[in-house]
Amino acid sequence: MTAVAAAPTHQVAGRVPGRLVFANGLGSVAYGIKDNGFSTFLLLFYNQVLGMDARLVSLALLIALVFDGLIDPVVGHISDRTDTRWGRRLPYLYLAAIPLGLLWVLLWSPVGAASFPVLLASAIAVRAAVAFCEVPSAALVAEITRDYDERTRLTRTRFLFAWGGGLLMLLLAYGVFLPNAMLARDGYQLYGIAGAALMVITVLVSAIGQHKWVAHRPPPRPADELKGIGGAVSDIRESLGHPAFLVLMFALIAAITSQGITFSLSNYLYIFVWRFPPVALQLYPLMLFASVVGSFLLVTPLHRRFGKREVAIGGAIVGMVFWALPLTLRYLGLWWPDGSTASLTMMFASTFISNMFSVVMTMSLWSMLADVVEASEEQTGRRSEGTFAAGAFFAAKCSTGVGIFVTGFLLSLSGMPTNASPGDVAPSVIAHLTLAYVVCIAVLAIVVALVIRRFPITREDHEARLALLADAALADPEARTMHP
Repeated sequence: MTAVAAAPTHQVAGRVPGRLVFANGLGSVAYGIKDNGFSTFLLLFYNQVLGMDARLVSLALLIALVFDGLIDPVVGHISDRTDTRWGRRLPYLYLAAIPLGLLWVLLWSPVGAASFPVLLASAIAVRAAVAFCEVPSAALVAEITRDYDERTRLTRTRFLFAWGGGLLMLLLAYGVFLPNAMLARDGYQLYGIAGAALMVITVLVSAIGQHKWVAHRPPPRPADELKGIGGAVSDIRESLGHPAFLVLMFALIAAITSQGITFSLSNYLYIFVWRFPPVALQLYPLMLFASVVGSFLLVTPLHRRFGKREVAIGGAIVGMVFWALPLTLRYLGLWWPDGSTASLTMMFASTFISNMFSVVMTMSLWSMLADVVEASEEQTGRRSEGTFAAGAFFAAKCSTGVGIFVTGFLLSLSGMPTNASPGDVAPSVIAHLTLAYVVCIAVLAIVVALVIRRFPITREDHEARLALLADAALADPEARTMHP
């Protein structure tokens, strides 16, 4: 007989209230700020401002990401088995917010001279604090509802807030903290303080906003699930070894590696390739946020029409094509002059389409992750929302680190000098850098599309599984009271 887990007794039936969707999404602002800071500014800050070798900076960030990724499954597993009157997830959101803010300030205001050990310790500490905020928060998506489309609604809102938080800090950096001095240390210190304040506020407000719905003692777990460390490791390995999850993990690895390269290289592209004037740097985050709003509006109807898997495949390919096209045409000498109005306008238009479909792709992947919970539950009898969220974050974080690490070597191999001005860099250096970058993102997009084709869960599969689990619960008198 199908194994039955103790599903949350307070899951929302039908449409999730808008206030709950808003509160859950708000919690991802901190992750967006962290991700944007690490991917967009941290390499530039420690390399060009503090004078560290780009390869050492990239190596420190890669090690920190791998270390942090190893923490994620532990955080997820612990939260899955937390038993408090405030539920399984909320206590971590309340406790981790303030330490995260303090650590974020220190990352951008290092004490003493910048060094590899200082950067490594700071990066590990920040990412560990983020894990205790984001893993439980993301796990709540599958805990709040089992509905195929409502999970997309929650996921797209989390993405909107994550991108909104990151792009708000990007806008403040370009328009307030670093408007005329991208290489000024004082501006980065203010950037860190503002980001920390926003992180603390949004995580705490998110927790308070969800309290009414999720602050309930979880249902009792079967006695055979209360295992020691060996049993916990076995459970984690069994959950993360599910075939559907493995497909998603490999797709996320390719997608987030590409994103990591893009984000960490973005300021180099803006400054040395496209020659953005100050007004373009201030308008660019607004354009990116508009593209995310487009993703927010597109993803649900696309999922209803084509399904999550097909939308993810299409988003990966379309996003890559429109992002690589301007750089390819420029390399071939078929683009407008760098810094010209025509060049910037067409680059903005292409980036809008590219980012919109790339975000649709990643929204689809994370929404598919929630559907793996019931597939695993059917086989194991356990609901492991936190473990799956943590496993996906592990893949994403390690891949971001790989992306940043690759960027450091691309910069080094292309001959990009430190403390350089746009006019001082040889055209051949820029050409080699952009060509290598385009090849990387094209290959990774094709890998995403090929891998995600193997994802086995469709809408019909998911709904049939929910019916099977419900029937199994009714057939088992002990499990009957454990289901909503």
